[in-house]
Amino acid sequence: MAAANRLWGAERIRGELLKLGAKISKRTIQKYMRAARPVRPRGQRWSTFLRNHAQEIWACDFVQAYDVFFRSIFALVFIELATRKVVFAATTRFPSQAWVTQQLRNATPSGAAPRFLIRDRDDKFAAAFDALARATGIRMIRTAVRAPDMNAVCERFLGSLRRECLDHVVVLDVRHFHRVVAEYVRYHNAARPHQGIHQQTPVPAERPAAGNIGAFSVLGGLHHEYRRAA
Repeated sequence: MAAANRLWGAERIRGELLKLGAKISKRTIQKYMRAARPVRPRGQRWSTFLRNHAQEIWACDFVQAYDVFFRSIFALVFIELATRKVVFAATTRFPSQAWVTQQLRNATPSGAAPRFLIRDRDDKFAAAFDALARATGIRMIRTAVRAPDMNAVCERFLGSLRRECLDHVVVLDVRHFHRVVAEYVRYHNAARPHQGIHQQTPVPAERPAAGNIGAFSVLGGLHHEYRRAA
């Protein structure tokens, strides 16, 4: 009873047993309840929080790449957890704190902001970034030290961006890098199925059930998008 009815206390279980004709003291019931219900940490698990509030959560992070002359280039992305949609992406060679703060403004036009935003402890996120988030009505959640799973959705996208795109492209300069990232984001949002959302695409689209199937090149043939002609 204790294992199957986790909301029942010892006295509630004692009442059920009395209905069945078993007279057992409350103290004895409490003794056996401890074995049936291992002590669990108090509070809500992180996975439960993400599942319950996914519609209201964005996450952001950086990916670093290199151009043909081995100079660093950075991309900052914001992704919506519930849909896996990349809602905003920006690129730069010099991700200053002022630039990063401005990208939060660009990502949340007209008050279109999430309730929560997950970010890591990178120094590029300055106090001004957090202040702007609070002013916009966003509650900032910083990941714990050495806890990459706290930002797993964004980390997974960045891993896919690197494995499926950047590892196979020679970046010429910042503008070229921006075009490459923008095209992959469009492919990710509109055409690439995702396991986390049951092999759907982040941006739903009407797909004809009949018609000729065409293959459309993505990133110069690195990937292809297959869809039926309307």
